[in-house]
Amino acid sequence: MVTGVCHPYVATNVHPEHSVEQLVTTAASYRRISRPLSSATAVPKRKNRLGVGGVACYTTVGRRPCVSPLLVDFMARELILIVEDESEIRELVAYNLQKEGFRTQCAITGEDALRQAASTLPDLTLLDLMLPGINGLEVCRQLKRDPATRRIRVVMLTAKGEEADIVTGLEMGADDYITKPFSPRVLVARVRAVLRRDSNESDDEESVLRMHNLILHPGRYEVLVDDEPIRLTATEFRVLQTLMRRPGWVFTRYQIANAVHGDEYIVTDRAIDVQIVGLRRKLGTAGQYIETIRGVGYRFKE
Repeated sequence: MVTGVCHPYVATNVHPEHSVEQLVTTAASYRRISRPLSSATAVPKRKNRLGVGGVACYTTVGRRPCVSPLLVDFMARELILIVEDESEIRELVAYNLQKEGFRTQCAITGEDALRQAASTLPDLTLLDLMLPGINGLEVCRQLKRDPATRRIRVVMLTAKGEEADIVTGLEMGADDYITKPFSPRVLVARVRAVLRRDSNESDDEESVLRMHNLILHPGRYEVLVDDEPIRLTATEFRVLQTLMRRPGWVFTRYQIANAVHGDEYIVTDRAIDVQIVGLRRKLGTAGQYIETIRGVGYRFKE
């Protein structure tokens, strides 16, 4: 008797002897995801029941187990780590993210956040600044310093909304900054926007960039203004590429230095300013598209 429906790939690649872990791995290989979930996380104890956030268990076709398509879909969803010590806010954020199809896990302290991030490698961390123990800024700094976790996106979610706090958060490596109180719909939209940037980033690395009268070709290491080649240093080229990949996006000096030289390279704010001045001069009329945002950093004009 058929008690569930499987994708043909999954149905033909499992066997009665397979454990739940092997079933999960089979579904993962179908969806080509890099981090198969553990059975404890993905599959509830009872068959054919939905778990938190719409998690589906495996099903059976006759005596042959297979993985529910809902489980396959579930496994492809992004994992969000919510780091928040206030239970009402934590539950509100988790509910709204799960409702939109995201997987969530929660941490209350900074120390717990670092442990969970290292063990599960979430796609994005929503991080409160005022935490018991290690504060949010230090959590962000440690995440971005560790090669294993530095690619985890960080969105700060905090009541500290002063300009200095926002700048500090961005300079620590945060990808976005949301102040409380917040709209759940705006929160979900901002999370999606950050994840979308991440998914396109690898393609952007080698894409030819065309803005206004300026063309940047990464493969040729070439910059043209009005179809005339411009000679730039390697550092100037990478600074321009960083800005042009996200027109309208404001980069702090720290973010520019990190993108160009890496996190371990010590660069002063003044050094970045000097690079920008030289870059503008070499670009001539196109130099006007590199805009200074007072107190924050630079952006490339849309």
